[in-house]
Amino acid sequence: MRTPAANADNAELGAMGAPAASPATAAPPLPWQPGHPPLMLAPMQGLTNQAMRRLFIDWVRPDSVFTEFMRVNAAAPVRRLSAADLRGIASHEGGVPLVVQLIGHGCEPLVSAARSAQAAGAVHINLNLGCPYGRMTSGLTGGGMLQRPELLEELIFALRAVVTGSFSVKLRAGYDDPEQIFDLLPLFETAGVDFLVLHPRTVVQEYQGLADHAVTRRVVRQTRLPVIANGDIRTAAGGARLLSESGAAGLMLGRGAIADPLLFERLRGRAPAEPARPERAAAVRRYLNELLARYGELFCGETQVLSKVKGVLATFDDADFEHAVRQLKKARTMPAFCARLTELE
Repeated sequence: MRTPAANADNAELGAMGAPAASPATAAPPLPWQPGHPPLMLAPMQGLTNQAMRRLFIDWVRPDSVFTEFMRVNAAAPVRRLSAADLRGIASHEGGVPLVVQLIGHGCEPLVSAARSAQAAGAVHINLNLGCPYGRMTSGLTGGGMLQRPELLEELIFALRAVVTGSFSVKLRAGYDDPEQIFDLLPLFETAGVDFLVLHPRTVVQEYQGLADHAVTRRVVRQTRLPVIANGDIRTAAGGARLLSESGAAGLMLGRGAIADPLLFERLRGRAPAEPARPERAAAVRRYLNELLARYGELFCGETQVLSKVKGVLATFDDADFEHAVRQLKKARTMPAFCARLTELE
């Protein structure tokens, strides 16, 4: 595991500088190769389905990809995870480490689900303690679990005991207090969590305001765990600055990457950091056409495919394409959508 001193040193390496290798950093079975800050595709419910993940793997090859959160059924002791979720579990997807994210409540159900996921082939397990919309059962789930921090100790230790590969936690800075994360760090360290993914908003903020990466920087300096920074990473310059200033071990890209998959390559310096409008328009056309094809194989019918693609359009915030995106959202049929997409320039 990384030490605070190592984290501070890495902050001086620049945006994509490689942290110095050591036996401590190589020990945990992390879902990325050592030697450079990993760029991960965030789990986004309703968006990062298998078709979307495979598109990213084929195009830009993230260092890790996460499943959409898998709901743990506390009322079904025989099958904690759905048959569909179990079928989608693997150690890798397209050669890229696949992290299985669980969301639920109750120590025994979550531990049982982790066992089931591993039996289905999972190597990397992540616990969701961040989703502000995680209340799909009678118990507190996702970010809601931060309301009862006294219950987390048993859960985190129990999950660590059964997860044989990497065990990570994705969380908000706190439920309603952005300082709560600092009270939780000793638990995560003592229990042997392998890394944290931090979105520095509170749960009650949902997605209002801006992610406060000053909190990320402080967390990095106060823990020996690798911290993956997440939240409001929309540009290559912003991501590079966040890595440099926070000393984070890597980045998790969500809405910014869903709007522009080439953000991965822009951060790596293999695509223009600020593309000209014609280049960006060509990339958007190619991206959405590819999604239409892949979604056509995964979902049933034109209506569902269009609905899923319009969900992707909701992440676009490029002022240059505001009018074009609005017209695409209004399209009611596939021919109308494709015609408007062809006109995007």
